[in-house]
Amino acid sequence: MRGLTTIERDAIARCAAEPMLDQVTAWAAINSGSRNLEGLRRIAETLADAFSALPGTLSLLPPAPAEAVDADGTARAIEHGRNLHLVVRPDAPVQLLLTGHMDTVFGPDHPFQAVAWREEGVLGGPGVADMKGGLAVMLAALKAIEDAPSAAKLGYEIVINSDEEVGSPGSAALISAAARGKRAAFTYEPAALPDGTLAGARPGSGNFSIVVRGRSAHAGRNPEEGRNALVAAADLAVRLAAARAPGLSINPAKIDGGSPNNVVPDLAILRVNMRPETREKQAAAEAALAGAVDAIAAEHDVIVHVHGGFGRPPKPLDAAAARLFGLVRICGADLGQDIAWRATGGVCDGNNIAACGVPVVDTMGVRGGAIHSADEYLIVKSLEERAQLSALALLRLATGEEL
Repeated sequence: MRGLTTIERDAIARCAAEPMLDQVTAWAAINSGSRNLEGLRRIAETLADAFSALPGTLSLLPPAPAEAVDADGTARAIEHGRNLHLVVRPDAPVQLLLTGHMDTVFGPDHPFQAVAWREEGVLGGPGVADMKGGLAVMLAALKAIEDAPSAAKLGYEIVINSDEEVGSPGSAALISAAARGKRAAFTYEPAALPDGTLAGARPGSGNFSIVVRGRSAHAGRNPEEGRNALVAAADLAVRLAAARAPGLSINPAKIDGGSPNNVVPDLAILRVNMRPETREKQAAAEAALAGAVDAIAAEHDVIVHVHGGFGRPPKPLDAAAARLFGLVRICGADLGQDIAWRATGGVCDGNNIAACGVPVVDTMGVRGGAIHSADEYLIVKSLEERAQLSALALLRLATGEEL
């Protein structure tokens, strides 16, 4: 704890004047489920209008191509929305990355659509915490520091993507490119706990659709001539589950496929999620998957194709990240906020940023809870708290705070 300068006090005071609650209420009223392309178009244009208050070059960029495996085993193209990209002072001596996402888990047919007060100071609504509240915090903090003399020393790149809730397949390359050469990064996911605790280390996450193709036959007349894809997929699920280990979670989640009872099924698709805590555990998971697939193909005489991969690498809390967390904690102390962090099982774009060698604090967003459910809520006073925390941290990074 070291106290605030006059310039810092002025910046955090400007945060309080920003219309963050109005922004969250308006933005949450736009359904922007990850597959709602029209809703994503609307929210992207709305956010572009809001973020145009910042200097720099703003673009809405198309997503990279992506695909998914259908229940019939066919890989098909998946459309995603455009991604907001803003570059401010790219030649400044200190370069930072700030990221967030505009999509939510609530599609247009989901019953949870309306914003409403739960109690005094607590606002419920789709995406109010995850993460339209975080976007409002990011914008308020950046607007607040733009009037500070040290702003000229700070350049930053913003990526607000449209597909984070589905793993960022159309925006991961954009985020990786934006991370290059950055000193540090902030991502505006909500706090890990309602008390404001940040997420520290995170596991990686890999999602796989494993297509098993066998041979159809009559279940009564000549079953021996068939190759049962469903049995092979079930055997693969059991073998993968047995490969679980400390630091490596493996969840066989679903099998699509099958056939009528009198037909040997010739197609099954196994869906699996793997969460390794370290790169070494990720390598072990990849080896376990490859070994199990080879064994199943040979023992069941089936063809197996693996689609997918580790879209979120593990994010350990290394020394550089620990120093950035320490800076945020000191800023919090100077603002009267008690900042702590803990490991969490969730994943986000912070995983991908850390994999680029850039220290990141990825829960700089609001306090709230029950995200991904119809009980999601935002603690309204945290809008100002978190905007001030970001503004102070950004100013200190701009003036050469060591990491």
